[in-house]
Amino acid sequence: MTGRSAVQGGEGAILGAVLAGGRSSRFGSDKALAELDGTPLIELAVRALGAACGQVIVVGRTGHLVPGVPDWPAPGMGPLGGIAGALRHAADNGFAAVLTCGVDSPLLPGDLAARLAPGPAFVADQPVIGLWPVAALEAVEAILKGDGKHSMRALAEALRARPVVLPEPPANVNRPEDLARLTRRP
Repeated sequence: MTGRSAVQGGEGAILGAVLAGGRSSRFGSDKALAELDGTPLIELAVRALGAACGQVIVVGRTGHLVPGVPDWPAPGMGPLGGIAGALRHAADNGFAAVLTCGVDSPLLPGDLAARLAPGPAFVADQPVIGLWPVAALEAVEAILKGDGKHSMRALAEALRARPVVLPEPPANVNRPEDLARLTRRP
């Protein structure tokens, strides 16, 4: 142990952040608690990021396996609010970057952080999955405070983030039938 608490990063440390503040309106119930092969999606997402990060947080809810932090500036701001909350937590705790995924992305490649490094970078067909340097906080906050489009694409453009195409697109569970397809996978 280097003297830092278990909740702090260090030079070059990456914080994992599962974005879980959505309303799950297309899913019809709390998809974070929906199970894939007997395990809640939120737990699968935490495990996936935990394989690549020294610490993982859940953004937008509390009481799930790991520390929870709020969206910023308020709930209901979409993925950018979650990323802003994660980046603020990372900055306050000495992390260099944040690796993000949605609670609806339960099956991520083990080498995700390496594929996205160096950030800023995102998975081309799922921009909520990304590696964001703490310095991106200023751009996220400016977008959220501004009148323009509050979208992941707007953030990617503002940061000139690099899109990364993965060999196999990650799962994206938006509806019950998406989860059913994953359950029936070979």
